[in-house]
Amino acid sequence: MKTIELTTVKQPTIHEDVAPVFLSDETMKQRQLKILEQMTAAGYDYLVVYADKEHGSNFEYLTGFYPRFEEGLLIIHQTGEAALVLGNENLKMSKYARIDAKLYHTPYFSLPNQPMDNERPISEIFAEIGFGEAKKIGVAGWKMFTPKMAEGKRMLDVPYFIIQALEEAAGAAELWNACDLFIHGSYGARTVNNPNELAHYEYGANLASTRMLQAMNAVQPGIKESELGEILNGEGQLNSVVTIAAAGVRFEKANFYPTHKEVQTGQPLSLTIGYKGGLSSRSGFVIEQTNQLPENQTDYLDQVVYPYFKAMATWLEETCVGRTGGELYQAIEQVLPKETYGWELNPGHLVADEEWMSSPVYPESNEVLKSGMIFQIDIIPSIAGYQGTSAEECVALADEALQAEIKTQYPELWARIQTRRNYLRSELNISLSEDVLPLSNTVAYLRPFFLAKDQALVVK
Repeated sequence: MKTIELTTVKQPTIHEDVAPVFLSDETMKQRQLKILEQMTAAGYDYLVVYADKEHGSNFEYLTGFYPRFEEGLLIIHQTGEAALVLGNENLKMSKYARIDAKLYHTPYFSLPNQPMDNERPISEIFAEIGFGEAKKIGVAGWKMFTPKMAEGKRMLDVPYFIIQALEEAAGAAELWNACDLFIHGSYGARTVNNPNELAHYEYGANLASTRMLQAMNAVQPGIKESELGEILNGEGQLNSVVTIAAAGVRFEKANFYPTHKEVQTGQPLSLTIGYKGGLSSRSGFVIEQTNQLPENQTDYLDQVVYPYFKAMATWLEETCVGRTGGELYQAIEQVLPKETYGWELNPGHLVADEEWMSSPVYPESNEVLKSGMIFQIDIIPSIAGYQGTSAEECVALADEALQAEIKTQYPELWARIQTRRNYLRSELNISLSEDVLPLSNTVAYLRPFFLAKDQALVVK
């Protein structure tokens, strides 16, 4: 039975000036081969991969870029031949793409009122590519539907004008949702990462956790939400979620973003920052000690924080390669019962270019946790009348073989991982699973009182 306490703890080491790691040509070729194998297994003649600003990760997985403010399509034939269908402002990206593909231009993917040069029906482009001979076409947007009352594989999450053109060009061909080829926990190509991909994504996890600790250390009465937001946003990188620096009452006038509101002693405070490969989140009170808690939350630590940290420690100790998602779900349910603590989502999900890709962790899941998966430890208790708590961070799972590869190919990354593992074990007293590699510097580092900068939770 774990006992949790709030005590004086050394802060974790942060790693600044860590450079981004580019994906190698070999990695990009492996990605293409994995998708082609999935296409063959599913019986698809063509795979149509859709992208826009918010939903570009499957597209980017194979091309190396996403079409920003426009839309785009990557179309792959079962032979491996590929085509890019792009709007006005992404035509130039075709020569930088990480996949060999024939370029097609459609101004229908461009912004309103831009020139309509080369206009023609999209169905003509599809016919030229060869859809008329297809019998089964996979369509990958961004959402893998897992409904209980419908057939998720027949639910398509791509704009209607594109589906309409597909139906016109492909005639009697069947259209199936193919997002699972990328993100399904059991076989999705994107769910398992090689050492190069882990190094690529660790950049974001390291940056997010570094900026989170810096922001936490900057919290003081009088600092503005916007100043905290400025600290959280690092190195000009694209955020994977909305940056949160929210003091006191949240969502005033439906606002999500940091404002010029000044942080005050006694207020609740939430901080979140996310980049490709990692997210860090913290929630607590702007106080120094227990006697400053609100009168109706004097037992905040016992009722919310300690049980949550116990669940975090359990996650880190019991997660391992080969375990099923259902077994991990049940392990969290036993120490932090959902009915009591009000968490609604999956206690852990997969991460890559987007903050939430999919999750093998759900009730009775038979999906096996694999070496190379990147997880966000995402457990969100919600207890009526109490401020929440959070310490969301990212870790990878790796067996001995993958760990040996990382150590050989990326020794500096391996050194950072070892520093983080040692901290969890020696400072926080968490018996970290041998298969868990912390990608974030602040995994399980939880300060419920933002002004007590030398205080954090540990397993006693």
